[in-house]
Amino acid sequence: MSRYDEFQRFREDLNEKILAKGTTHTKRFFTLDTKVYEGDTALPAKTKELLGLAASMVLRCDDCIAYHVDKAVQSGASDEELFETFDIALLVGGSIVIPHLRRAVEFLEECRG
Repeated sequence: MSRYDEFQRFREDLNEKILAKGTTHTKRFFTLDTKVYEGDTALPAKTKELLGLAASMVLRCDDCIAYHVDKAVQSGASDEELFETFDIALLVGGSIVIPHLRRAVEFLEECRG
């Protein structure tokens, strides 16, 4: 099983468990997270995913990076758009973002593969 498939399965399984046992606050947060990125509104869905990706890279959350790379690809982001987003994250976050940039590129290759 690829890292991509493992991530997707892990995320789905654990989210299901969290939502089955979680409090109303947890469920509301998950719903808010889903709704904010959903569909084209004032910002296109692709733009929102790229913004989420840049923020996730600066915050150094590999799970979030993988999620937003996947969603950006699904939203039609090109490699050029993703690499510009990586540049912005690198500029804002500095060199500490580089290990997360490596993992983002690896995950992008798996998404495209």
